[in-house]
Amino acid sequence: MVNVLTGHTARLPADVLASARALMDAAFDDFEDDDWSHALGGEHAYALTDGQVVAHGSLVRRHCYLGADLRPLRLGYVEAVAVHPAHQRRGLGTAVMAALEELAPAHDLLALGASDEGRAMYDARGWVPWRGPLSVLGPRGVERTAEEEGHVLVRPGCVPLDALDLDAPLACDWRDGDVW
Repeated sequence: MVNVLTGHTARLPADVLASARALMDAAFDDFEDDDWSHALGGEHAYALTDGQVVAHGSLVRRHCYLGADLRPLRLGYVEAVAVHPAHQRRGLGTAVMAALEELAPAHDLLALGASDEGRAMYDARGWVPWRGPLSVLGPRGVERTAEEEGHVLVRPGCVPLDALDLDAPLACDWRDGDVW
């Protein structure tokens, strides 16, 4: 059985956050400081082995805007999901995601940007692609992010998916680095 711990960024010990950040460098070739900053300020789910974080994910609050009229939705966005390469294929990623998904009722919708490597796990957990065009509400207004289309997956929060038009435009709020 996997023991997954949870806690808000503000309540996690500095050594846990430092270990989670180091995990991102071990798991990804291109993980930047902006990517890590996106993972902060929300709830974390993580697993420890010998005092080191070997699996991690976080769920942060973002705003997104649905449809041409930019109707606001409270978005729970999953960030920084990784399992240390030496600990993969043991259910740790699935356990971390299950802990984050338990927080869905606090949000209208959950979303994440899926890598090709992680896609199978998300598909198996019932995440579905957003089918409509994606954009960011940026400094110059609404800017299309077509390169992200097909990679942003969603899961219901307190609003059922059948109550949302998955073919409608969806825009996220602006942030430094990768916007989705």
